[in-house]
Amino acid sequence: MIAVRLPDELSDRLTALATQTRRSKATYVREALEAELDRIEYEEGILRAASDYRAGRAETISENEVIKRLGLED
Repeated sequence: MIAVRLPDELSDRLTALATQTRRSKATYVREALEAELDRIEYEEGILRAASDYRAGRAETISENEVIKRLGLED
């Protein structure tokens, strides 16, 4: 279990939605987190990769080398 402090406006919207649908607020928080967590993890991965590239910790290869490794030469 975790506790999350929400801004009043967001809390009010969540409460209204839960009341209207007779579903729990926890259900909606869980659904929202599940929907967004993949995107957040993906974006964080991109930021880490970009940071590694800028710091010289990432291997880079040329377009020609990619073509060669994939066996796409003419």
